[in-house]
Amino acid sequence: MPLTFASVGQTAVIQRITGKDDVRQHLAELGFVAGEKVTIISSNGGNLILNIKGSRIALDASMAQRVML
Repeated sequence: MPLTFASVGQTAVIQRITGKDDVRQHLAELGFVAGEKVTIISSNGGNLILNIKGSRIALDASMAQRVML
């Protein structure tokens, strides 16, 4: 399921990243790699604030759709 379907406060493990190579590379540079835990801090209209590797990252809905849990 895409990251956008997770609820606020939920911690999940990333299974895979979809999309073109440049998108996957960008997300990997932010810490979104398979096997990494991510916690949803807040959601506003599909845009998410996440905690990953001790950092808070904001993702818009289209980028969050590419992160599969």
